[in-house]
Amino acid sequence: MAKIDEILTAANSRPVPVAWSGIEVTLPDLPADTTAPRSGLYRNGLKRAFDTLIILLAAPFVLPIIAIGALLVMLDGGPAFYTQERVGRGGRIFRMWKLRTMAVDADRILEDLLASDPALRREWNHSQKLRHDPRITRVGRILRKTSLDELPQLFNVLTGDMSIVGPRPMMPDQQAMYSGKSYYRLRPGVTGLWQVSQRNLTSFADRARFDAAYDSTLSLLGDLRLMLATVRVVFRGTGC
Repeated sequence: MAKIDEILTAANSRPVPVAWSGIEVTLPDLPADTTAPRSGLYRNGLKRAFDTLIILLAAPFVLPIIAIGALLVMLDGGPAFYTQERVGRGGRIFRMWKLRTMAVDADRILEDLLASDPALRREWNHSQKLRHDPRITRVGRILRKTSLDELPQLFNVLTGDMSIVGPRPMMPDQQAMYSGKSYYRLRPGVTGLWQVSQRNLTSFADRARFDAAYDSTLSLLGDLRLMLATVRVVFRGTGC
């Protein structure tokens, strides 16, 4: 399997090692980019057909898992599902579905935490995540470790807002922190290069380089490899 750093070229490289499906990959700085649409039969048609086929084949197995997860979340207290605005292809805003893994008043808790703890504020500003997030519920912690909380996003794939494989979905207020253009050419993905990497060790700003690497090497074979890597992440319980 060719490494992404052997495929992707950029004038000003500053390699950052990440783990991708057990392979050491280096991501260069953002290459010269353009907003012009890119060509390719898979990119511009077959990828959407592939997504739809996968959803239809997976539905009989996935729906019972979502139902069980939803029941466990409800028994733990509160609604089963959580929706939040995300940025889609071309900058269009859509609502993304997940199994709820945080306390019902998670947004208020986050504001209080960041206001009272400078270290947590720095961590949030760096990665837009908290590695040890106190808002996560008991059931939510299990769902996140196994990445099962992401399964309802398959509904977003069915409606065309997302793809099986693509960039990590971005919130509208995070756009100012995103320095690339590749994200806006693609549908955000349930899984992707960043999602199966050592994501806890990277900053939010690094996502633009993951997206540029994926955008420039997008192919059916690459998507299949990333889906296989996702299965490994789920079984290893390295989700967050």
